Amino acid sequence: MEQKIKQDTIHIGANIRRIRLNAGIGQTQLVGALQIRGVNMTRETLVKIERGIQHITASQLRGIRDCLNTTYDELLK
Repeated sequence: MEQKIKQDTIHIGANIRRIRLNAGIGQTQLVGALQIRGVNMTRETLVKIERGIQHITASQLRGIRDCLNTTYDELLK
């Protein structure tokens, strides 16, 4: 089972949302790009991650980093 990354003090979801919106990418578009890369995620899951009510897995974080063309530093600050 893959380890989940907690969002207690790090607001990963809010960072994902900010970076995604700044790039002009919709949630459905991001989820589609993730699925093409083999990252299993639904739009509902992305919504929960962005709201901070669901933990994100390392593979999801890596896929989002790649799809948004950003860095772990930006996602985890």
